[in-house]
Amino acid sequence: MSDSNLYRLFNRVLVICAHTDDEFGCAGTVARLIEQGAEVRYLALSRCEESVPTGFPQDILEQECRACTFALGIPGQSCQVYGFPVRHFPKLRQEILELLVAQNRAFAPDLALVPCSLDTHQDHKTVFEEGFRAFKNATVLGYELPQNLISFHNTAFVRLTGAHVETKIKALALYESQAFRPYASRDFVTSLARVRGVQCSAEFAEAFEVIRLLIN
Repeated sequence: MSDSNLYRLFNRVLVICAHTDDEFGCAGTVARLIEQGAEVRYLALSRCEESVPTGFPQDILEQECRACTFALGIPGQSCQVYGFPVRHFPKLRQEILELLVAQNRAFAPDLALVPCSLDTHQDHKTVFEEGFRAFKNATVLGYELPQNLISFHNTAFVRLTGAHVETKIKALALYESQAFRPYASRDFVTSLARVRGVQCSAEFAEAFEVIRLLIN
């Protein structure tokens, strides 16, 4: 099956992030999916007001998230940002599950992108677990956020072009409040994409954990 045929399986894609900026793990794939005609919707469950660096407005991460996702090609009306408090997701898991179930009913994605199962952040882990429950009729892939990983099941790869990586870098650079983070640098993003590319005989790629694969 060719890449173009494979992508026809995924006409409706939902990107589910615990926090604004978690799309660092899948932004190149989002750019490619949109380029190939998929409808992509995005939701972040937390605005992360508690994590805003000194000197920035409290809503800066939501502003940056909306700018980043728009730069990737996601229309403004398809980007939703919620107010769950950061680092408190485990005790709010039922509310999160109900929100994700409602998203599934409303949009019925073919593909759901969630944090991977080995992510050590408590909020990411909750989103993985509740996402697995909510999207039983979709392929579910777990994206890679290396800063939270000890190991990773890189069992799926999405090949990217240099243009996809550049789109990812430019979009993520709109998170000016997060520029101090090592994983936000151009060198890191490019290097990781090269490593994943080497693993699948491509120049660049993003890697995912296969959580559930449905082929109709």
